[in-house]
Amino acid sequence: MPKPVTTLIHHPYQPPAGFAAAQPGVFKASTVIFANVAAMRARDWKEKAGYTYGLHGTPTTFTLEARIATLEGGKHCILVPSGLAAIANVNMALLSAGDEVLLPDNVYGPSKALAEAELKNWGITHQLYDPMDPADLERRISERTKLVWLETPGSVTMEFGPLAQFAATCRRRGVACALDNTWGAGLAFNGFDSGADIVVQALTKYPSGGADILMGSIVTRDDALHLKLKFTHMRMGWGVGANDAEVLLRALPSLALRYREQDRSARQLARWLQGRPEVVQVLHPALEGSPGHAHWKALCAENGLAAGLFSIVFDERHTGAQVDAFCDRLALFKLGYSWGGPVSLVVPYDIPSMRSAQLGTWKHKGTLVRFSIGLEATEDLQADLEQALQALRPADNGSQSSRP
Repeated sequence: MPKPVTTLIHHPYQPPAGFAAAQPGVFKASTVIFANVAAMRARDWKEKAGYTYGLHGTPTTFTLEARIATLEGGKHCILVPSGLAAIANVNMALLSAGDEVLLPDNVYGPSKALAEAELKNWGITHQLYDPMDPADLERRISERTKLVWLETPGSVTMEFGPLAQFAATCRRRGVACALDNTWGAGLAFNGFDSGADIVVQALTKYPSGGADILMGSIVTRDDALHLKLKFTHMRMGWGVGANDAEVLLRALPSLALRYREQDRSARQLARWLQGRPEVVQVLHPALEGSPGHAHWKALCAENGLAAGLFSIVFDERHTGAQVDAFCDRLALFKLGYSWGGPVSLVVPYDIPSMRSAQLGTWKHKGTLVRFSIGLEATEDLQADLEQALQALRPADNGSQSSRP
């Protein structure tokens, strides 16, 4: 008989087959056990017909990949440790020294930083294009352009660009286009039907819903493109934890309910803020007057959805310090990055430092503040905003707003 310490590792008991439950099982593994050498040699990590090593997938991650692919309307899904890792994986798979990538001027900040640092160091150049002007994108595409990033709307300034026109331009010029669909979460619109070749998402946000994990996804419909991305994924050694995958699988059934409720609450608050004298513009794609509202209406007509995310621009008579005081005074809204969780968040931004002065796509002079609406009662959030706006009143000196 083996010693007890050995039996603890090589115990003969095997649970009976056929167990079924509402939630998928959680499988944790680096090493995968093979029945024999022939089985080991027969398995191919590129296929999902079997298991080879933890980084290449387990029943838990395979299940999550299949569900995210379905959500996005794609065929293949690759999981990575964050949304930014998804962007990096796409860049590394499709770009080489001498190539160029085009980014919208309102692109997710870390994506731009990646282009300015690592990609530049690898001999890959980038250009910014006007996120509302397909003609500007057309002018910037050259024979060196191998990838165009699309982001609709911008995650801070919320302009909703003509996504289908951008994608059609890329297709006509033979350039791959990748869409960051974190805002849409696979619910507001279908990125592939709009023309994207690759759709990435920060699962950290709406799919997770709990503000407690980091994960990203890369979804494709094309087999060859998926394999190219998967080879880079393998060589980089990216993987996700089984417990994080479990959290995503548990959260996905309530995704649509949470997204709709946060959308409803955000629209109610955004409309209320439109009437405030401290605010010169509310940036929310579903509201008339917001940049690209017509594009949102056309693209999202089927479901009529928008994320629980919007920004406001304060009247320039309110200084940056006063706007900071407004943010500090909020009680229910917490200062923090990201979105899609149960707690409402607020962040003030210095937009001129984030945008291209040459393109001139940002016209406002006042300070921008972005809100992510959580799952609190809308009335309580409105009361919180109203009391925090009191911090701006001393600056008014009893005067009326200059707005008509």
